[in-house]
Amino acid sequence: MEVPGGLAAGRPGGGGPRLGSPAMERTDPDTTGDELTLLSQFLDYHRATLVQKASGLDREQLGTRLGPSTLTLAGLVKHMALVEDGWFGRVLLGREYSEPWDSVDWDADPDWEFRTAVDDEPEDLLRLYADACERSRAATTEIGDLDRVAARPSRRGEPFSLRWIMLHMIEETARHNGHADLIRENIDGAIGE
Repeated sequence: MEVPGGLAAGRPGGGGPRLGSPAMERTDPDTTGDELTLLSQFLDYHRATLVQKASGLDREQLGTRLGPSTLTLAGLVKHMALVEDGWFGRVLLGREYSEPWDSVDWDADPDWEFRTAVDDEPEDLLRLYADACERSRAATTEIGDLDRVAARPSRRGEPFSLRWIMLHMIEETARHNGHADLIRENIDGAIGE
């Protein structure tokens, strides 16, 4: 299973959403700036969008499925916490997983985060994600160079740069936000960005 990992408070080069709190403010990215700042701001924008889609719901609502799919908002939030820790902590920095990921038997239960998320309290899920995003920001700040090669290569042995990881995380978070948007509209009719 090839997934990512974590960062520090605030975005490089200025203000913007802090994910130290489960309720994050969604702020439009600047229209100009250096590449690392803009990539960080776009990723924070999409992180905050996911939190917005999952906020204000109880555990039952977060566990709601749409049609035959087993996907839930709870599962998306927990999955994205895993993805943040995987790409930034494990792949970029070369660290091992910490809990709750470290003790999971991923071979026996490859969808553990999706399956178990429906049993988690909303505030715990949002905190797990916020903390993972903070670690991801810290990792990005620590590395600070988009051309820097990650500690762990791909399964094919190819290197990942911080730039690639940032772009991938924007893509993955935005894609899952589309799923979250449909699920949230099904739950209570809430639509929009």
